[in-house]
Amino acid sequence: MDYKRILVKLSGEVFAGPKGENLDTEMLMQIAQALKILRDEGKEIAVVIGAGNFIRGRSIKGIVRSRADSMGMLATVINCIALKDALEKTGLDAEVYSAISMSEICKTYRRDDAVRDLSNGIITVLGGGTGNPYYSTDMAAVLRAIEINADVILFAKNVDGVYDKDPKEHKDAVKYDRVTYSTILSRQLNVIDMAAAVMCNEFSLRSVLFELKKPMNIVQAARGGNIGTIIEK
Repeated sequence: MDYKRILVKLSGEVFAGPKGENLDTEMLMQIAQALKILRDEGKEIAVVIGAGNFIRGRSIKGIVRSRADSMGMLATVINCIALKDALEKTGLDAEVYSAISMSEICKTYRRDDAVRDLSNGIITVLGGGTGNPYYSTDMAAVLRAIEINADVILFAKNVDGVYDKDPKEHKDAVKYDRVTYSTILSRQLNVIDMAAAVMCNEFSLRSVLFELKKPMNIVQAARGGNIGTIIEK
């Protein structure tokens, strides 16, 4: 399937690049160039970004979880601004929205404003998670995809698809070409946040999970190519 309006969920860890830096500008430009190909094809693109290259709230010890999550949400906005800069260097129009109000550096997220930008060919980069603690950026991606009526979520992760068990621990793990959210939930396949999988299933939202080692994989996934794993109701 060739999708029209897509939401790309980028792992923050990908922004660190192969050298493990906080922000690898070369990787940022490769991602921006892949998104430019899709924008030039007429696709409407929204992006949600994690913050694993900087900080994960749930992994911080010794700090109240809600505060740690706030730190993670702020870190996503850093990544959003970095991606906006890379997108503009390729000649694209991009706008950063945050679920947390910080009007001096970006717009506060409003669904109607984001949809209007998408319709006008502006890439919307959505930061701040859901704006609430205890929710993952996977959940933020699903929530925003539903709000903007996206055709698909492209989960660009550090794994090349969904397996029937952890491929790092089991050499005989088998990768699915297609799988249902029910299977992911019943088998506790932690490839995406479980709460996000429940919401995708409830709203019959299709997603594709693939590896972003090569940013051009985004293009292939958005065109409905044979890559990663398709997840559906």
